[in-house]
Amino acid sequence: MEMNNTTIEYADFAEYDRRQRAIERHLLAAFLGGLAVGLLGMFVAGLDTAWIGQVYDPYAYLALSLAVGASASGFGWALLTTFLAAVSTLVAAMGASALRGQDTFQIIGGSAAGLNWTLALLVALGLLAYGTRRDDAWGDVAAGAVGAALIADVVDRSTPGFIGSERSFWPGPALVIGLLSVVLVFLLRRSARGRVRALAASALFAGLFTVGLAAFVAGWIPLEV
Repeated sequence: MEMNNTTIEYADFAEYDRRQRAIERHLLAAFLGGLAVGLLGMFVAGLDTAWIGQVYDPYAYLALSLAVGASASGFGWALLTTFLAAVSTLVAAMGASALRGQDTFQIIGGSAAGLNWTLALLVALGLLAYGTRRDDAWGDVAAGAVGAALIADVVDRSTPGFIGSERSFWPGPALVIGLLSVVLVFLLRRSARGRVRALAASALFAGLFTVGLAAFVAGWIPLEV
């Protein structure tokens, strides 16, 4: 009996050690991934081909956040590692651009407000990505919200007069990112029912955001940026 208890305790400790090592590797991967993506973003921003930079910023950063959040071992770890990856990305990109004498806001976000928005969006998407691991309706909602965030950003950047409007973003980059957003929502769910609900939620959330943004631009919503 004592031998069996010893075996069980050893197995428990071994499992605990494996979990701790997995968390440590995940933290390190999030940090190094953020540095790599941020540094690469600096070089991409200096290319003459505009659409490459438009696709990379912010969608490469969003992809990193989604990957980090979806692979976290818990909600708290998803919050921590996503924030770590986001901060390391921003610091690497802005620090490298400063050394080259460039405007740091040209690398990520385009402005101070855009930088804050990008950081908040990265962390929020990481948490939503963790939520997509659920097999229930809340997982469908989380997947729909991920797609809606990407689609809403595409609508904002491709619609004249909106806050982040970029004339060259339409139609090429906008169509590519929009299509990939729909495919991502489809891949995040495993069942046909879950995919339908996630796509419906994505369309609903994106529509509500677009209406709200249009109302803000028209002056119906008295807010200041």
